[in-house]
Amino acid sequence: MLRKLKNQKGFTLIEVLVVVIIVAILAAIAVPRYLRYVEKSRSTEAQTAITTLRKAFDIHLQTTGSTDNYTIEDAMKDANIGASTMKNWKFEVTGNPPRQYVATSQQDFAGGEGKQVIYDVVEAQFHGYGIDTWTNPESGGMEAD
Repeated sequence: MLRKLKNQKGFTLIEVLVVVIIVAILAAIAVPRYLRYVEKSRSTEAQTAITTLRKAFDIHLQTTGSTDNYTIEDAMKDANIGASTMKNWKFEVTGNPPRQYVATSQQDFAGGEGKQVIYDVVEAQFHGYGIDTWTNPESGGMEAD
């Protein structure tokens, strides 16, 4: 009877548990990093559009000397912002001349509605979704980097 058991091939329960624990640890490390990467890549669309809008406002300011009657719609038309970008993001500009550009995600955005990417002209930096805050996968809330 004991000879039959010794000749059987296979993994023991402990070996299988060790492999499962190792895979779980790797997943616990990899999943949050992957989610941050996805958020960063999704925010890139808004960052690119904001950069293009900034250039449109700068060109208008240099050409006319003012941005008084230049709206975000005019800038989007001049910058040739694509329909898919406009479907995903709503753009706002504050100040005259512009001091801040804000892109807020729309309902059709894959990352969810209400995410904001902000460019501050004074700081010359982007802030917000996918840049310096990340969605916490456990709570669904935002956490700082």
